Amino acid sequence: MRGLFWIAVLAGASYSLTSWGLADAGALKAAWKTSGVALLALWAATQARSADGWLIAGALALGALGDLLLETHGFTIGGAAFAAGHAVAIVLYLRNRRANPSSSQKLLGYILAPATVAISALLAAPAGQALPVGAYGAFLGVMAATAWTSRFPRYRVGIGAVLFVISDLLIFSRFGAMKESAVPGLLIWPTYFAAQTLIAWGVVQTLSSSQRVP
Repeated sequence: MRGLFWIAVLAGASYSLTSWGLADAGALKAAWKTSGVALLALWAATQARSADGWLIAGALALGALGDLLLETHGFTIGGAAFAAGHAVAIVLYLRNRRANPSSSQKLLGYILAPATVAISALLAAPAGQALPVGAYGAFLGVMAATAWTSRFPRYRVGIGAVLFVISDLLIFSRFGAMKESAVPGLLIWPTYFAAQTLIAWGVVQTLSSSQRVP
């Protein structure tokens, strides 16, 4: 089913054309936006052979739901779906903690969560959204921290989780710091979809390799 993975990558990556002003999806915008991560979730589900496999599929499915709800119902409802997805991912990563993380890995893990909360709240403060965004940032930051200290490959899953943080911080920067800047619009979707792709690939491949070990 590797072909499904690459179809998902094409569907999600091509959506960048809309954020860059190179394509107009019109009435199909919500479906196009949702398709990439939804197909990643479907691909992960086809590979699931254990509870962990279903957890990554579920986390991706909730991410796809968040993409849809952000487009159709707004920031609060969409954010709740993403927070739920982060909660599922946290369970996955805690079930797969790295046995002997290095001191630098543990240090970054300790820093990621509180730093994400603090920066998220500060960026949202000009719009009076520091509390709800900070609460969401707690789910986001813990997800990234547990991903970084999990047994999954850091150059895929760990970096993917950090990219997820960066993408969301770019969204929050639109509340004030970069309200008039074109930079967030250019980078939010590519960093987000790269994050989801790296996480999906890294987790599913690791689980598949573990299942093949006699």
